[in-house]
Amino acid sequence: MSRYFKKIEENMNVDFLAKLDQAREYANIPFIINSAYRSPGHPESIKNPTSSHIKGLAVDIKAKDSRTRFLILDALIQVGFTRIGIADTFIHVDSDIDKPQNVIWTY
Repeated sequence: MSRYFKKIEENMNVDFLAKLDQAREYANIPFIINSAYRSPGHPESIKNPTSSHIKGLAVDIKAKDSRTRFLILDALIQVGFTRIGIADTFIHVDSDIDKPQNVIWTY
């Protein structure tokens, strides 16, 4: 059971959530989740049928400013996440081992 992310637990990978909890604890700031699990029929899943969100292995975390973005990114890296996407308003993180590792991309 997740300490910080009870609202998104359904259909999410428990190991992914445990690591996300560790990152949240490390950052010591709230992680506001914009998107977590997406069903295969979700419009974003239809656009991207290989999305890690469909597997319950990804979330998008709201990043409202540069300081918040830094704290989230630092925490994700510290706890061992190796797949991170950075956008102006959110950070995507996933633990999908079927995709390239040790990558950070921008949107």
